[in-house]
Amino acid sequence: MGTGTYAFVRKIWRIAAAIETGVVLLMLVVILSALGTIVLQRPATRPDEMERSYSPFVLRILDLTRLTDVYHSWWFLGLLLLVSICIVAASLDRLPSRWRYLARPYKYPEEGFRRTLHPQRTVELAPEAGVSEQTAMAAAERALTARGYRPQRVAQAGQTGLFAERNRLSQLAVYVVHLSLLLIFLGTMVDGLLGWRGILTLHPGETASAVRLGDGAWRDLGFMLRSEGAGQEHYPDGTLKQVWTNVTLIEDGRAAGQSRILINAPLVYRHVRIYQSHAGANGEELEVAHQPGLWIVWIGVVVMGIGLLFVFYLVHVRMWVVPVRCAKTGKLSLWMGGSVNRHRDGFEPRFNELARSIEEELKCTTATAPDKGVSTPEIRQAE
Repeated sequence: MGTGTYAFVRKIWRIAAAIETGVVLLMLVVILSALGTIVLQRPATRPDEMERSYSPFVLRILDLTRLTDVYHSWWFLGLLLLVSICIVAASLDRLPSRWRYLARPYKYPEEGFRRTLHPQRTVELAPEAGVSEQTAMAAAERALTARGYRPQRVAQAGQTGLFAERNRLSQLAVYVVHLSLLLIFLGTMVDGLLGWRGILTLHPGETASAVRLGDGAWRDLGFMLRSEGAGQEHYPDGTLKQVWTNVTLIEDGRAAGQSRILINAPLVYRHVRIYQSHAGANGEELEVAHQPGLWIVWIGVVVMGIGLLFVFYLVHVRMWVVPVRCAKTGKLSLWMGGSVNRHRDGFEPRFNELARSIEEELKCTTATAPDKGVSTPEIRQAE
């Protein structure tokens, strides 16, 4: 690959991986999806209603631009594919740094890091009262353990400290959300390419084996559907409450079963969903759809729920505790600091509470002077 070609490909990759590109494309998906709910869609809307709602010229324009069938249009499916490519590019572009962050956590806070970190707190130690670095570290370990952390001792350049973290995997929540979007878009594209939807009108006793699609074509169902009659239920004030159609499924010339189709309670048979659409003088109107990507969409919705739970309720918390000796006065103190990847305002009160519990442990250490016989835990070299 030549230098010019490589530079061009790299530029395209950066554009695709940019957050701004993904946000703009997602906004377009939302706008066009909303447009599909504003403009009457075929075949869910009856032809006579379409003709009453739009003039012949406007209806012709809407049909030519596929705005009457947005979710099966080539431009909508192409947009979903483009958004999916951008999501994959953004995820892959940031994955190496995110993986290094998880695989090699920053365990020992150097001086420059300690100066800028917020929140933080420093507590002076009293060696003359029996509080050494080891007893101070042991007190901090007890306080962290009591709060549900698993502190580990780390060393760097001859200095020791404590590092503890919680909910490290919450750093991957964004990738769970990305996966959910990809699944939802994939299911929508599968429906757009392989799915179909049509309207079937039946009078009592009539049988049909094919359905007319929105573009006028006919689709064979692979089985026969016979209407056994229909009914309606009304509220006491006379308004319509429920409409149903009783049908018999016929396959290979024999009845395969009977069912009642209700509004919001479709019949599902051989991967075909049959909805109660409309009841009128011209017979019972059923909406028939084949949605092979629907299960993929629902899996995406479940995955998104899991991802959002990670985003909103799991926060990656990191805590550091380091004994520090002042270069000028030689006084020994215990430095404590914490960091979270989100909800920083809510973290500071919890950090202050943890710092106070460490101070209480230090007071108990001062009172009991447990320096005698203190065991030294395993110390890991900070990476």
